[in-house]
Amino acid sequence: MPMPVPVPVSVPNQESAVLSSLKAVNLLVMFLLELAVYTAVVLWGVAVGGTWPVEVALGVGAPVVMMAAWALFGSPRARRPARGAGRFVLEVLWFGAGAAALAAAGRPWWAAALAGVCLVNAVLRRLWKQ
Repeated sequence: MPMPVPVPVSVPNQESAVLSSLKAVNLLVMFLLELAVYTAVVLWGVAVGGTWPVEVALGVGAPVVMMAAWALFGSPRARRPARGAGRFVLEVLWFGAGAAALAAAGRPWWAAALAGVCLVNAVLRRLWKQ
């Protein structure tokens, strides 16, 4: 009597469910990184302003400028969303500005951490076509 050949058993969509969850977490991380950039430029404004009126002006003005740039070109609902190479340049400038703001505010380790997480997030978004 011939031995039956075992048939590999796979759980349907288990891998795709895990991958979908990881992709969702990666998009959440990107959103949190965007918020971190706002926080970084506020911290920069307060750190470099010599007097309290300058601190307030920079601490409020810098994030407003960043919000306007993101709303115009980076947001999924932007009027003229950046695509392709333009999107790449926008993200490098955007997240680079956040890291530079942290470094200028005297937080180089935070700047390095922000840049590192941004890099990993960007690689995963490109890999997963997000």
